[in-house]
Amino acid sequence: MSDQIANEQRYIEAMQADEELKALRGKIYEAIGKYRYTYNFNWFGRPIIQLPEDILTMQEIILRVKPDLIIETGVAHGGSLVFSASMLELLGEGEVVGVDIEIRPHNREAIENHHLSKRIKLIEGSSIDENVVDRVRAEAKGKRRVMVFLDSNHTHEHVLRELEFYSPLVTKGSYLVVFDTGIEDMPEDSFPDRPWDKGNNPKTAVWEFLKRNDRFEIDRELEARLLYTVAPDGYLKCVKD
Repeated sequence: MSDQIANEQRYIEAMQADEELKALRGKIYEAIGKYRYTYNFNWFGRPIIQLPEDILTMQEIILRVKPDLIIETGVAHGGSLVFSASMLELLGEGEVVGVDIEIRPHNREAIENHHLSKRIKLIEGSSIDENVVDRVRAEAKGKRRVMVFLDSNHTHEHVLRELEFYSPLVTKGSYLVVFDTGIEDMPEDSFPDRPWDKGNNPKTAVWEFLKRNDRFEIDRELEARLLYTVAPDGYLKCVKD
């Protein structure tokens, strides 16, 4: 078994060292963005708006950590909440709290009527509003293993505030995942109708956050196995209490 693992690791290292593959990956990543590729997928009937490889990776870290609480900022259609709830259902315990500045009525209805809704709690309001943060903190109180996914407003300032508010809730050995850090790797002006862009996005927020917070490290080993991810430098593992 150890020989098999060593052989797999060699392939991972070779893939990461393949400059031709990296260049091709960058071109494809840029190209699929034009076609809203992440909108092609559903989880248990709800649009999840994630790359399949990130979905699989989220499954791996949830199984690894076995959190009793997952906090998600950014609800959209609820697919990610349903995904997290389904993983917790398989594990037999835990709940997911979803925070969004606006939860549209048809999305709320679909989420609340979903058969996994017993594991989902919705909080409407800005994820950086202190009253909302206090409500989330109350949900996290007493929980042994807490995981956080950040996927709401993607501006540097907003994500940095989220990191400051929610990182203390993440427990040692668990993860804080910051999505859409890949915006930094896209050409400038790729998002003309959005307030974020190259130089102002989740990845720049992560870089600033890590300069002054030593509780988290980028999980390079985890990221190395991904050919595509919307969260480069965004899989942050909590390494200290």
